[in-house]
Amino acid sequence: MENLVFCLNATIPIFITLMLGYLFRKIGLYDDSFVSQMNKFAFKVALPAMLFLNIAEADFYEVWDTKMVVFCFVATFCSIAISIGLSFLLKPRDIQGEFVQSSYRSSAAILGMAIIQNLYGNVGMAPLMIIASVPLYNVMAVAVLSFLKPGSHGMSRQMVMRTLKGIAANPIILGIVTGLVWSMLRLPLPTILYNTVNNLGKTATPLGLMAMGGALHFGKVFSRPKATIACTFLKLVGFCAIFLPIAIHLGFTHDKLVSILIMLGSATTVTCYIMAKNMGHEGSFSSSVIMLTTLLSSFTLTGWLFICRSLGLI
Repeated sequence: MENLVFCLNATIPIFITLMLGYLFRKIGLYDDSFVSQMNKFAFKVALPAMLFLNIAEADFYEVWDTKMVVFCFVATFCSIAISIGLSFLLKPRDIQGEFVQSSYRSSAAILGMAIIQNLYGNVGMAPLMIIASVPLYNVMAVAVLSFLKPGSHGMSRQMVMRTLKGIAANPIILGIVTGLVWSMLRLPLPTILYNTVNNLGKTATPLGLMAMGGALHFGKVFSRPKATIACTFLKLVGFCAIFLPIAIHLGFTHDKLVSILIMLGSATTVTCYIMAKNMGHEGSFSSSVIMLTTLLSSFTLTGWLFICRSLGLI
C-alpha cells in the first residue's frame, strides 16, 4: 500500500497538470497560438536543458558498469525493433511513427528518479541507465518520426539526408551530446550555470504537459482505442515481461534492477508528444498513450516492484 500511495503521488499530479492545460484552453485563458509557442519553447530550450543536466551530472567513471550499459542499450534497441515490427500491423498506418515512439520511450528522468530515491534514498544506478538508454531513445525517435511521417514516400536519398541533418541539428540530440561530453571530461558545473540550466530544465515537464493538455481534442484522442490499448500494454507490461526475467538471470538486483524496471515500464514521456508535434505528426495518439500510461503506471509499477520485492531482488 505504501508503494501504491507513493506512485499515485508521483503520477496523478502529472495527469492533473495535463488536464489543467486542457481546462485553461477551454475557458479561454490561452489560445492555440500560445499553446504552439509554449510547445516550441519546451522542445527547443527546456527539454534540451533538462537532458543536458541529467547526463552532465552523472560521473561516467564512478558509476560505470559495462554489463549494465550493454544490457540497457540492447534491451532498448530490441524494444524499438519489436515496436517497429508491430507497427506494420496497424490499419491504417498514419499513426505508425507515434505508435513506435510512444511504446518504448519512458519517463525515466521524472518518475523513475523519484521512485528510486524513495526506495534507496538516492538515485542509485539511474544515471547509468539514462546514459545507456536516453541517447538511443532520442536518436531513434527522430529517425522513426522522420521515416514514418504521414505522407512520406519511401526512403529516398533526399529523405535520408534530411533525416540525418534533422538528427544532427535536433535540440534534444544536441543537449544529450553536450551532456555526454561534459560528463566524460568531468567539467565542473559552476553554481550560476547549474542554477540557470536547472531552472530552464524544471520548466520542461510542466510546460510540456500544459502544451499537450491545451492541444487535446478528446474526439481525436480516443479515436484509435485498440491501438492505444495495445501501445499502453506494450509500454507498461509487455517489455517488462520480456526483459525483466533476462535481467534477473544476468544477476541484476536492487537499484540496478529497479533502474532497468523504470527504463522498461514507466509511463511514456511527455517528450513523445512534443517531438511528434514538432516533426509533422498529428500528436493526438501520443497524447492518449501518455495520458493512459501516466494514469496506469502507478498501478503497474507498484505490481512489478511488489513481485521483485517478494522474490528478494530489491
